[in-house]
Amino acid sequence: MQVQHPRIGVGVIIIKDKCVLLGKRKNSHGEGSWAFPGGHLEYGESPEECAVRETLEETGIEINNIRKGPFTNDFFAKEGKHYITLFMLADHVRGDPEIKEPHKCEEWRWFNWDALPEPLFLSLKNLKQQKFRPA
Repeated sequence: MQVQHPRIGVGVIIIKDKCVLLGKRKNSHGEGSWAFPGGHLEYGESPEECAVRETLEETGIEINNIRKGPFTNDFFAKEGKHYITLFMLADHVRGDPEIKEPHKCEEWRWFNWDALPEPLFLSLKNLKQQKFRPA
């Protein structure tokens, strides 16, 4: 029997003009839901480094002022996946979001925190249930 362990994900809450950037997921768990840029924390990598790398790989935009946010405990029952998601907050520096990984994301859009689209990716849904609000 294979022993399963939770994986560590990093979600990047990028703030620009009081809005956050979300992408519509495809070809993965949570397909069709809206999520922050992000991905798996790699061995030896800090969450801050992961935030910069994943944001650039997925969107092509530059971020700075990266700071630690909350975390969520996310169990995807249907897929049998378990993640601890570390959220990092960052400010948009320059660039318009581009679809750099078309096999993973349909589109990127900026949303006001009080008007997020549905459905939300599980980690974002769990974050909202914590009553979190980006500063």
